[in-house]
Amino acid sequence: MASKLKQLQSKAGQASEFLSKHGSAYYKQLMEQNKQYVQEPATVEKCNELSKQLFYTRLASLPSRNESFWKELDYVKNLWRNRKEVHVEQAGIAALFGIECFAWFCAGEIVGRGFTFTGYDV
Repeated sequence: MASKLKQLQSKAGQASEFLSKHGSAYYKQLMEQNKQYVQEPATVEKCNELSKQLFYTRLASLPSRNESFWKELDYVKNLWRNRKEVHVEQAGIAALFGIECFAWFCAGEIVGRGFTFTGYDV
C-alpha cells in the first residue's frame, strides 16, 4: 500500500510540474483562439447587458422548447398505446434510459448531501 501511495505522490508531482511549465501557454493559446468572445472593456454595464441578453434569449426559446416537449409527450403516449407492438430492443433502450435517469438522480442526491451516502447532516 505504501508503494502505491509513493507512486501516486510521484504522479501528482509530475502532473503539477507539467502544469506549472505548460499551463500558462495553454491558457494563452485558449484565450487567443476565443478572443472574439471576450468583451473589452469588461464593465458592470456590459455584464448587465450580456446577462439581460442571455435571459431574454432563453425566454424567447421557451415556445420552441414547449413545442418539442409536447411532441415528445405525444410520441411516448403513442408508444404506450401501441405497447403490444414494442420490440425488445426498444423496451431495453427505454429501461436503460430509466436506469440512467435514476442513477443521475442518485448522484445528485449524493452531491446535495455533501458527498455522503448515509444521509443529510442535521
